Amino acid sequence: MKLLKITLSAFFLFCFGFANAQDDLMNELDATKSDKKEISSAAFKGLQVVNMQSTKLPMKGEFYFLVSHRFGDLTNGMNNFFGLDAAYTKLGGIYGVTNWLSLGLSRQTYQKTYELAVKYKLANQIDGGFPVTIVGYNTMDIRSDLKTTLYPDLRASDRFAYSSQLIVSRKVNSSLSFQVNPMFIHKNLYDELADQKNTFLLGTGARCKISKRLSINLDYAARLNLPEAYDYSVHNPISLGLDIETGGHVFQLVFSNSQTMNDVAYYTTASGIKGGRGIFFGFNMYRVF
Repeated sequence: MKLLKITLSAFFLFCFGFANAQDDLMNELDATKSDKKEISSAAFKGLQVVNMQSTKLPMKGEFYFLVSHRFGDLTNGMNNFFGLDAAYTKLGGIYGVTNWLSLGLSRQTYQKTYELAVKYKLANQIDGGFPVTIVGYNTMDIRSDLKTTLYPDLRASDRFAYSSQLIVSRKVNSSLSFQVNPMFIHKNLYDELADQKNTFLLGTGARCKISKRLSINLDYAARLNLPEAYDYSVHNPISLGLDIETGGHVFQLVFSNSQTMNDVAYYTTASGIKGGRGIFFGFNMYRVF
């Protein structure tokens, strides 16, 4: 009996000591965890807000196959079969070289344009720390539709146009994110009567999550250095989209006042919405491999 009491006492003392040690360990782990700053999850689920680039990048080794389509002016009705008769298509791929760097190549039917793109992360939004995510984005467009028969003095460099963006986003909470994009567009070949060599813009974008797999997105860019003769309401691109997350890919439905999809053209050729006309419907589809 005495041996049993001693054994039980030792057992309870051991359990009590172990419990205290476990509590001390958990408290220490909690303290360590609370001191560690976590990177905030992506502010946007898609690589684009709608037409505008977001601060999301592919992970290292991921390959995104892109299919984008923009129909003609939806408001023309049966005259162009609600845009089907005048559609543009863009096909491309984006590869995650590292978690902070991606490279892209695409081709679209508008001006038979090839677009090279590089996207790189400069800073992450940190929960309880750095307030925003910062990403750089640059493109080079190559127009392959230009012919020396129409432009006898055509040089190889005349085919090139460039865009540069600094994208700054903040995820406010699980349902709301926004961003701002200062941009610069440069064209080697441009129409002096209706175009500019250099264009500066300030873009904004936002995402509002409405369900587990759906969000409403909006992006808008204001051109900052247009001559007085330009009508700002005509040339400022604006797009409204619906993101649909379906496992292996993100599908985006798009309504925009610009039919073009490469950055240089999108930010400089938007036709505007007047009297309910000039609305282009389409989609972006990214498939992840």
